[in-house]
Amino acid sequence: METNFDKENRYLKAKEQVKEIKKFYTSLLSYIVVIGLLAFINYYTNEFRYAWFLWAAFGWGIGLIFHAVRAFDWNPFISRDWEERKIKEFMEKEEHNKNSLGRWE
Repeated sequence: METNFDKENRYLKAKEQVKEIKKFYTSLLSYIVVIGLLAFINYYTNEFRYAWFLWAAFGWGIGLIFHAVRAFDWNPFISRDWEERKIKEFMEKEEHNKNSLGRWE
């Protein structure tokens, strides 16, 4: 049976993830507009003889990828399930240590 605390906790986690996804889409839109503007300026000034706007696109793009990984929870190495399992494991270990305090084993 799910308690109100569990429901509220799940709601807050979901709300936080939606907030992160919204921030990502805002960043993506900014990326498209600004890089498009830089590409236009680059073309207007030297007709892409030296495409310097690609440096900005590459650097900002890497940051955008990391933002997407966090927003959409795409971590292939350490997933949220792994985090939850480890938290439970440590809590159970601490509970076991607490219960065995004062006993001779």
